[in-house]
Amino acid sequence: MAQTTVDGVEGVQGLVGQHLGHSDWVEVTQQQVDRFAEATGDHQWIHVDPERAKRESPFGGPIAHGYLTLSLLPALLPQIIDITGFRMGVNYGTEKVRFPSPVPVGSRVRAGATLASATPFDGGITMNMDVTVEVEGGSKPAMVATVVYRRYL
Repeated sequence: MAQTTVDGVEGVQGLVGQHLGHSDWVEVTQQQVDRFAEATGDHQWIHVDPERAKRESPFGGPIAHGYLTLSLLPALLPQIIDITGFRMGVNYGTEKVRFPSPVPVGSRVRAGATLASATPFDGGITMNMDVTVEVEGGSKPAMVATVVYRRYL
């Protein structure tokens, strides 16, 4: 269940500048990493060869792809915010994405979000959300991004 529920353009605008909450913790598995590698063609050994990654990687084992971490947002953000009063929403893009620290396979991550801006347009609203994905017990975020969504009336 989402930590924040909001309805319509005015409701969204009223949340600008507010931290919306955190998602649940979810484990990143080797199976997810392998499936992501298959889907994207990114088969770097630091992701898909656990034995070599244990021997040679500075991370002590395999790590998730940065873009896999980003791709978790469609599953994690609905746990944070539920937006009603619109007929549909789309991912509109990203303004900025950084991966300050790795996500070791087997670790747990969660997302936190703040609504940075909400700009109405004819037929809806554009929302910029500052999102941080953290690794449980980590000292630095695994991902920081400004993601852009559009909601249509």
